[in-house]
Amino acid sequence: MRIVFGLLLTLLLAGQALADGLTLTSTDLREGGQVAQAQILSGFGCTGGNVSPQLAWTGAPAGTKSFALTMYDPDAPTGSGWWHWVVFNIPAAARELPRGAGSGGAVLPAGAVQSRTDFGKPGYGGPCPPPGKPHRYVLTLFALDVERLDLAPDSPAAMVGFNLGAHTLARTSITTVYGR
Repeated sequence: MRIVFGLLLTLLLAGQALADGLTLTSTDLREGGQVAQAQILSGFGCTGGNVSPQLAWTGAPAGTKSFALTMYDPDAPTGSGWWHWVVFNIPAAARELPRGAGSGGAVLPAGAVQSRTDFGKPGYGGPCPPPGKPHRYVLTLFALDVERLDLAPDSPAAMVGFNLGAHTLARTSITTVYGR
């Protein structure tokens, strides 16, 4: 029993270490806050601006060679959640994605790739849950140990996630909510 408890404690602390130092912030979003109308999807019955949020980060660990960013709704009634935004091969020198970078209003850092989301295409797709219970939207930044993930731009989010799992040095998240 002590061995099992020790192993579980080690795994828990290792997961915590993944967030140490790396910090994700936004002028558009705040932890636990409501998603603004500007970031809400325009479609599926929602009338938002569908503008990707501004995001900035600090504290990348030594050995970081690139970054990736995902936006995921774990509450979507699909059995597997819903991927709203997937960006990888963000250069290690980058420290920000400007507002609109995922939705065409600004430019992504050179070399960054937006891959296919659950909307069936690359780029940012804002929140628009079915009426009822509010959903959580988790934006996660990953510091990676490779300069690039060797994936096609139309790679599905699950494939990107699989590769992220093999190359993550650190990660940090902002979780927001939206309901209608």
